[in-house]
Amino acid sequence: MAAERQGGRGGAEENKENERPAGTRADGLSDSLGLEILQIVKESQQQHGLRHGDFQRYRGYCSRRLRRLRKTLNFKMGNRHKFTGKKVTEEILSDNRYLLLILMDAERAWSYAMQLKQEANTEPRKRFHLLSRLRKAVKHAEELERLCESNRVDAKTKLEAQAYMAYLTGMLRFEHQEWKAAMEAFNKCKTIYEKLANAFTEEQAVLYNQRVEEISPNIRYCAYNIGDQSAMNELMQMRLRSGGTEGLLAEKLEALITQTRAKQAATMSEVEWRGRTVPVKIDKVRIFLLGLADNEAAIVQADNEETRERLFESLLSECRDAIQAVREDLKPDQKQREHSLEGDSGKVSNIQYLHSYLTYIKLSTAIKRNESMAKSLQKALLQQQRSEEDGKRTPRPQDLIRLYDIILQNLVELTQLPGLEEDKSFQKEIGLKTLVYKAYRCFFIAQSYVLVKKWSEALVLYERVLKYAGEVQSGAGAFTNSLKELPDVQDLITQVNAEKYSLQAAAILAAICHVFNLPFCIALFQPLSERFETFCLDPSLVSKQVSLVHFPPGFQPIPCKPLFFDLALNHVAFPPLEDKVEQKAKSGLTGYIKGIFGFKS
Repeated sequence: MAAERQGGRGGAEENKENERPAGTRADGLSDSLGLEILQIVKESQQQHGLRHGDFQRYRGYCSRRLRRLRKTLNFKMGNRHKFTGKKVTEEILSDNRYLLLILMDAERAWSYAMQLKQEANTEPRKRFHLLSRLRKAVKHAEELERLCESNRVDAKTKLEAQAYMAYLTGMLRFEHQEWKAAMEAFNKCKTIYEKLANAFTEEQAVLYNQRVEEISPNIRYCAYNIGDQSAMNELMQMRLRSGGTEGLLAEKLEALITQTRAKQAATMSEVEWRGRTVPVKIDKVRIFLLGLADNEAAIVQADNEETRERLFESLLSECRDAIQAVREDLKPDQKQREHSLEGDSGKVSNIQYLHSYLTYIKLSTAIKRNESMAKSLQKALLQQQRSEEDGKRTPRPQDLIRLYDIILQNLVELTQLPGLEEDKSFQKEIGLKTLVYKAYRCFFIAQSYVLVKKWSEALVLYERVLKYAGEVQSGAGAFTNSLKELPDVQDLITQVNAEKYSLQAAAILAAICHVFNLPFCIALFQPLSERFETFCLDPSLVSKQVSLVHFPPGFQPIPCKPLFFDLALNHVAFPPLEDKVEQKAKSGLTGYIKGIFGFKS
């Protein structure tokens, strides 16, 4: 009933789809019929649920469109009391909507199969129904391909029908794990779409190229299962470039990577960190530690900031899952240590030390991610003028200050990890890193003060930056290798010295202008509202950072609200009230009784 109500609401728009799809000819039997199969499929999927992975909604749309098509073509399957099956034959193929009818049948079966695939993760028995619906989709695709072999159908539609048939066949073989047959079907589909893409303009070829990109990981996965070991590396690169695949291959590729690492994890029994060897008994932690080097290498090789950010998030998510698995084993271990009267004081257990190691990886990865974001913001600050011309929001030093605050908080958490409190080498290394990030944080705080022309505060902060940088250089003797990954302190010192000299010159210029009352100089440091009568060539007036007024306005003294005291009250003589008080005294209990019995005085 809900589906019918939805169909009623959207009937006015969706009935337009049933008139004549793209690529049709309405003249008669002698004209060739055409159907933009891939375009219709993609548009329908994107507009009716698949943008959010809602296959049930798309299946309902296909059912409603089928009902409307049958009604429009007067091709009903009996009545409400009796079902009478009908098949679309070549003899009645006078309208391309008959082809669309079969296409929607195939799409409905395919969408139901994908819905069951999502539900099969928790209910494995639904996999049998999934395979049944995929076979039904392939059967409808075969019927569509057979009808398109007619002379009434144009060549492009024939090729698209063949590619659609090969695609669904490949998906069915893929689910049956018939890798060779699946790869042959996918290769056939890929070849047809590549030829179609080359035969049309770039705008028309976009859909075909997108389909080819979707099929490529499936082909490499099939090749790997057949025995091509080089395909595994290509699949890993596809996964890392895209930050995770989508569609039919996603779960299988993740399962393959997990399975491959699980085989390697069977031989991994311990991990060494900071001179201590810890046994690793949890499979999820083993798999994470084995893939850590590959993930870090992929982050280094990332082409752009967006991909790097996505990979950072993926690595942090995996790390959090591993920490959660260790935390579950850590609870009984803590209870056991609490009840134990023996044990070494000050030495943490192996599981606690493993938890500290994973937390160290998580915090270090978060620091690297924030540092990468800070570098991109610094580049944007250098190109600020061009960003203003493009009409984009310009970054500010305050954005960088927030990132460095988060980094410093992560470093504080690193120093508090259990098992590392007495590791003086580790504590000193973290202390040096803290000084480096404090120096950069002070530098950008000073930059924010420069923007509001607070010269003295900015100069003090620049001196603090030089102090932090000097402490880093003096104490970095044995930690030179660990500090290589951090921002260069020497570059910061050079930049601060240059900024400090220009800042001193600006402060002196401002002081001279105010002392000698030079209107041209004063105008450069005043908002526009205070220098209407002074001509000045100020380029900031045509920028987005024009200074019009002081905002927020400064505080100004104002007179207080007056307080009024009623002093005349002490000199007022009130009239006597003795007569009224006496009259009131007479009206007591006696007057009350008289009033009850009706006596009046």
